[in-house]
Amino acid sequence: MGKKILVVDDEPDFVEMIKLRLESSGYDVITASDGKGALEKIKDEKPDAVLLDIMMPGLNGLQVLKKIRKRDKNLPVFIVTAFSNEERFNLAEKLDASGFIVKTNDLKEELANIFSASRMADKYKGAKKRDK
Repeated sequence: MGKKILVVDDEPDFVEMIKLRLESSGYDVITASDGKGALEKIKDEKPDAVLLDIMMPGLNGLQVLKKIRKRDKNLPVFIVTAFSNEERFNLAEKLDASGFIVKTNDLKEELANIFSASRMADKYKGAKKRDK
């Protein structure tokens, strides 16, 4: 079984597209459509990495990231957004986001970003373990 990735986004078409592509590349994918669901999945499923949409109803991605960091400082969490906003990026960095993926109209570029994030997650986890 491959690495387990949690994809959190309130756009079902995006989630399904990313899920299918990641699974076809050997990843085990779990999904959540909102922040509350994401926190439950993290607790129950113990993913290796999280792709977290920043703009969601209810708990937004930054609020979820803040809660994740209170529980687990080492879980790689990559912020996914269609809107690049320097203020949000700065706040996400302060909350120790592992990286950023900007949604684009180019699916190949987006998937390349996600696979790159997965590889970065491995490095991030390794670096965090060495820091202990």
